[in-house]
Amino acid sequence: MTDVLYEAAGRVATLTLNRPDRLNTITQALVEELRGALQRAWDDDEIRVIRLRGAGGAFCAGYDIGWGAAMMEETEGGAPWDPIADYRMMSRFVDAYMQLWRSPKPVIAQIHGYCVGGGTDFALCSDLIVCAEDCRIGYPPARVWGSPTSMMWTYRLGLERSKRLLLTGDALDGRRAVEWGLASECHPEDELDAAALALAERVAHLPSNQLHMMKLLVNNVIEQLGLSSTQLVGTLLDGAARHTPEGVAFTRRAMEDVRGAVRDRDAPFGDYGEGPRTV
Repeated sequence: MTDVLYEAAGRVATLTLNRPDRLNTITQALVEELRGALQRAWDDDEIRVIRLRGAGGAFCAGYDIGWGAAMMEETEGGAPWDPIADYRMMSRFVDAYMQLWRSPKPVIAQIHGYCVGGGTDFALCSDLIVCAEDCRIGYPPARVWGSPTSMMWTYRLGLERSKRLLLTGDALDGRRAVEWGLASECHPEDELDAAALALAERVAHLPSNQLHMMKLLVNNVIEQLGLSSTQLVGTLLDGAARHTPEGVAFTRRAMEDVRGAVRDRDAPFGDYGEGPRTV
């Protein structure tokens, strides 16, 4: 594997998203390697906790927009949009994120740099989040070209705060993420790796069966609130958002200049690549 690195030490397996030159953006190859790495951790009886992190300067900057735009162009061309074909394609990604949610071994997401767009699905479907104080967690595709497919925002933040983020695309830094209850801890970035590993090792003191039982119990509460139905709607709307007039225009712009398309999207808000603004 090259897009996801695997390391086991004691009772903790560390999975590292490894496309640092592309800010660990999501492709089909990356999610397939993630599935394989998770299975490896599940099959190892010595492992009790999984830590998920990103190589380089970011955790995950969402989907690889250039790859996604090219895929839309290749698979659809001038043909009418088939929403169910789109749903089947995106459901494969949602299923990969939900493997973190369903993992019998707790998953701790270690967030630094950008955790945006589809990258938030990796984090929000994990069990616990530990983040850098100056990280950026947000869903800028809410502005154009996307809808959160796993839609964990409301389940983790509630009505007012999830709408505050999804009606603007604004980001949280690590301190606000802890204040709002989205993350367990935040630390200076140079202390983050040790802090996240320490939490993973603390969780790993519990027996594997006890960890699985506690996770099943808490997750069951959320699932009874209608999580699967919400994800169905979120995934369908994601396809619709990419095929609005504005979404198609964004795709065409991204085919010419990905950075320019993102810059134009975020410039009115003065954030992400345009500046440090957060909620």
